Amino acid sequence: MGYKEDNYLNLSKSLIKKLEKRNFKGYFCRTAIEALELALSLIPSGASVTHGGSESIKEIGLLDAVKNGDYQYIDRSLAKTQQEKREVVAQGVLAHTFLTGTNAITMDGELVNVDGMSNRVALMCFGPEQVIVIAGINKVVANTDAGVYRAQNIAAPVNAIRLSAKTPCYDTGNCAQCHADDCMCANIVITRHSRIPDRIKVILVGENIGY
Repeated sequence: MGYKEDNYLNLSKSLIKKLEKRNFKGYFCRTAIEALELALSLIPSGASVTHGGSESIKEIGLLDAVKNGDYQYIDRSLAKTQQEKREVVAQGVLAHTFLTGTNAITMDGELVNVDGMSNRVALMCFGPEQVIVIAGINKVVANTDAGVYRAQNIAAPVNAIRLSAKTPCYDTGNCAQCHADDCMCANIVITRHSRIPDRIKVILVGENIGY
């Protein structure tokens, strides 16, 4: 094991302890492949599964595995109208598993996320029986202030480009604290504790994954 791997392992041990104090369940996987295998082992066969907008779950192959696996997949891509989108989110509230990434995770174990439509943060906070969070090592930040900065100035601009959102950050790459119709950070949510032990499962991956 090299110097970098040692550092990641030590960091993960510290983070997992902080996560456990918050009633989260923490795991560390050295690679994306290990993270995929672990995530799938946490989802029972036949379970209903939905997800938020997340490049992390796509990058490790989790989304494709769920789509093609023995699960009741709630396909959000089929929703075309605003009403249909609401109905898909409503189904997701009762799902067994919600898959997502996180914009940042602090050294103290808090999850920091910004969201435009906010269906992602809504289901992280309430509804599905379990939430599986995939977090690359690049998402770890010192504190919540750094997490909000990262979410607004690193994650949001890239997502604005991906979604062709009409926002200042699309043009400049920096948050302008805008009030645009397509605002990428309408809600800023810091998840600091779970009242249901182990509902939120955080898989920290020793690779750079997602935005």
